[in-house]
Amino acid sequence: MKHISMMQKKNFLNLFIIFLTLGQMGFAQQKSFYNKDEEGHTNQNKFRQLYDEFATPNIYRTASGAPGHAYYQNTADYVMDITLDDENAKIYGEETITYTNNSPDQLRYLWVQLDQNVRSKDSKAHDRNSSSFAPITKVESFASQHMPKEFDGGFNIEYVKQNGEDLDYTINFTMMRVELPEPLKPGESFAFSMKWNYKLIDHTINNDRSGYEYFKEDDNRAYVIAQFFPRMAVYNDKEGWQNYQFWGAGEYALPFGNYDVKITVPSDHIMDATGELQNRKKVFSRKMMERYEEAKKSFDEPVVIVNEEEAIDAEKNKSRRTKTWEYKAENVRDFAFASSRKFIWDMMNVKIGDKEVMAASLYPKEGKALWEKWGTRAVASTLKTFSKHTFDYPYHKAVAVHAKDQGMEYPMISWNHGRPDENGNISDKVRTGMVSVIIHETGHNFFPMIVNSDERQWGWMDEGLNTFLQYLTEQNFGKEYPEILKGKKQTLDKFPSRRGEPSKIVNYMKGDQEDIVPIMTNPENVKQLGNNAYGKTTTALNILRETVMGPELFDYAFKEYAQRWMFKHPTPEDFFRTMEDASGVDLDWFWRGWFYTTDYVDIGVESVSRYVLTSTPTEEGKALLKRFGIRNPDKNPKTKNSVYLIDLDSDKSKNLKTEGNPFKNAPNLQEYLKEYYSEDEMKEIEMPKFIYEVTFNKPGGLVMPLIVKYTYADETSEIKRYPVQVWRKNDKAVTKAILSLKEIVKIEIDPKAETADVNLENNVWTK
Repeated sequence: MKHISMMQKKNFLNLFIIFLTLGQMGFAQQKSFYNKDEEGHTNQNKFRQLYDEFATPNIYRTASGAPGHAYYQNTADYVMDITLDDENAKIYGEETITYTNNSPDQLRYLWVQLDQNVRSKDSKAHDRNSSSFAPITKVESFASQHMPKEFDGGFNIEYVKQNGEDLDYTINFTMMRVELPEPLKPGESFAFSMKWNYKLIDHTINNDRSGYEYFKEDDNRAYVIAQFFPRMAVYNDKEGWQNYQFWGAGEYALPFGNYDVKITVPSDHIMDATGELQNRKKVFSRKMMERYEEAKKSFDEPVVIVNEEEAIDAEKNKSRRTKTWEYKAENVRDFAFASSRKFIWDMMNVKIGDKEVMAASLYPKEGKALWEKWGTRAVASTLKTFSKHTFDYPYHKAVAVHAKDQGMEYPMISWNHGRPDENGNISDKVRTGMVSVIIHETGHNFFPMIVNSDERQWGWMDEGLNTFLQYLTEQNFGKEYPEILKGKKQTLDKFPSRRGEPSKIVNYMKGDQEDIVPIMTNPENVKQLGNNAYGKTTTALNILRETVMGPELFDYAFKEYAQRWMFKHPTPEDFFRTMEDASGVDLDWFWRGWFYTTDYVDIGVESVSRYVLTSTPTEEGKALLKRFGIRNPDKNPKTKNSVYLIDLDSDKSKNLKTEGNPFKNAPNLQEYLKEYYSEDEMKEIEMPKFIYEVTFNKPGGLVMPLIVKYTYADETSEIKRYPVQVWRKNDKAVTKAILSLKEIVKIEIDPKAETADVNLENNVWTK
C-alpha cells in the first residue's frame, strides 16, 4: 500500500502506531488486573506447539521428521504360482513367503492379511453400516442393496506349511495369525508356504477393487486382479503388528519385498502385471516383439502392440490352451495383474532422469475411442510431473488398465475408468475425468507404493498427497496437451481439476458438523471420505504452497519428505516435521487447524474509521491518561508534547479544518518531524493525507494469512499480505493503523479466493 514508502517513512509510521497503541496496551493490562479472580483455562492459542499431539521422537524417528539411526522395517519375499480359471471365474494360488525380521524384537507369531474375506458369505462387513429404504430407488440399486445375490468370495485356505509340516493358524475375519515353531529372532528369516483359492467377483456390481467385468455381447471377461493372495501385515516401531481389519474403505499397509510370480492364463489372453516380464519372447508373437522394439524408440507417440482387429479375433475364437507369464519385481510392496483376450495394448517410452520408463495402456475396444488418444499420454505426463516434485520414478514401467467404474492403484499398474456411452458419445466430463483418474492412479506409484504410508490408518497420507500432485499434473497436462481443453461447447482456459483450488472445498467445510470429521481420522470412520482425505488435504497443501510458504520453500520441503521416506514407512508426524524442518517455517498452527479440527476459514472487515490528529487534549485522551494518574496532560512532561486522535466522522471534528492534511491541527507533530528528519529527507517525504483504523474480524476458527486488497479513489489498487501471526494474540479480531497517501474507497479480504473463505458476505467494505 502506498502509505509512506521509504525507510524514513516507515519510522514515522512506527512512531505514530506506538503512540496509538500505548493506551490500548495500558487498558488491556488494567482489565486483566481487575479480572484477576476469573477462572483459569488451558492454553487454546491457535499457535501453541503440537507437542501434545505428536509422538515423542526416538531412535527410530527423529524430531526433524527423518528416519532415526535405528529405523528398521521387516521384509516379505514371495514366490507364487497363480492360475486364472477363466471358465469358472476362479483363481488358484500357491505361494512361499520368506519373512525377515529386521526389528529388535523376537516375534512369536506372524500376521497375514486375507483381504478377500471381506467378500466371504459370513463377512462382518455386510452388517457394519446402517440401512434404510428410500422413497424411490432404481430397480438395480434396490436389488443390489436389499436383495443381493449370495456370493462367497473369501479365501479357501488349503494348507499352511513349513518344510512340508503343517503350521497352526487362526483366522480372524481378514487377518490370519500363523504360529511359529519357535520365536523369530532379530535378523532371522522364516519361510512358509500356503495353497489357496477363491471365487472372483464381478467388480462392476458393487464397485469392488478386484475381479472381472463380463461383456455379454461377446461372452468374455476382462480381469483386474488384486489383493488376490495372502499378504504379510506390517510390523513396525509405531504399533507392532498392524491389526486393523480390512472393512472395505481403509486400504492397505504392506511391507516391501521381492516377487517371483508365474501366472497361467488362457493362451489368447493379453496381460500385464507388477514387475518385469521375464519370458517376453515366449508369450509375445513375432509382430508383438517387433512393435515392442519400436515402442522402445518412441518418446512422442504410443505404439500399438496389440491392435483392435487382433483383439476382436481373439474374442471370437477363444483358445482352450493356456500360457504362463513370468514376472519378477524387486522392492515393491504389492503385486497385481490384469488379463483378457479383449485387451488392446499400446506403449511409449518416457525419459525420467537418466533412465527410460515404458508407459503403457491396456483397454478393450469399448474404451478405444478415448484410450488410444489419452491413456498412455496421461501415464507419461504423470511420471514426469510427479518425478519433478519428488524423485525420479525408479521402476521400469507404469501401466494403466481400463476397467469400468474403477480407480485403483498397485505397483507399476492401475485400474481406471472412462468409456464412451453405449452410442459412442464422449462427453467433456468423461474425457477429462478419464485423464484425471489415470493421473491419480498412476501417481499412486509414488504415494503410497514407494513412500509407503499406512493407508488403513491414514487415508490422507496417500490420497491427499497424491491428489495434490494430481492437481499440479492436471494443470501441466492442460498446457502440454491443449487439445484436451477443447470441448463440444467451449474451450477451457485450464484443465478442469475437480480438487485443488480453495473454492472447491468451501461447501464441505461450511457443511453440517455432524457429517464432518478431522482429516486425522481413520478412513473407515469418515462419512465424506472424498471431501475429507482427498479434497480437504489437497486444498490445504495447495494453500500451504501458494499462500503460506510459497512454491520454492514448499517444493524443497515436499521433495525432502518424499526422498527421506521413499521405500520406507512414514507417519503423519514424519511428514509434518519434515515440512517444517526443511523449510524453516513453523507450521504447528496450520497442521492443528487444517488436520486436527473441522474449523473453517471466515475472515471479514468489521469496521473502518477515519481520523485526524490534534495537539489539543480531547476528553477521551484525558480519560485514558487519568487511569494512569495523569490529570494535567499539558503540564506533565511525559505527555505535554502529545497528539490526540479524533474520529473524522464524529461531531468533534466539525470545527477542525484539515484541507487534505490530517496533521494540520497538530503543529507540534509537524515541528517534531522537521527536527527528526534532515532537510533532504523532508524533501522526499510525501505527507500522508488520510488516517485509517481498520478492524478485521475472524468468525471462523482457522487462522490464515490476512490478504487484503485496498482500492483507492483514483481507481488504483494493491494487495497487502499480513502474515498469519497477526492473529497470535487475538483470535477474534485484529486492527491495523494505516497512514495513506490516497483515499481508500474499498477494502476486500482474500480477493483471489486463496484461503477457502466460506463466507464472502463480510469480505468487502466500501466507502
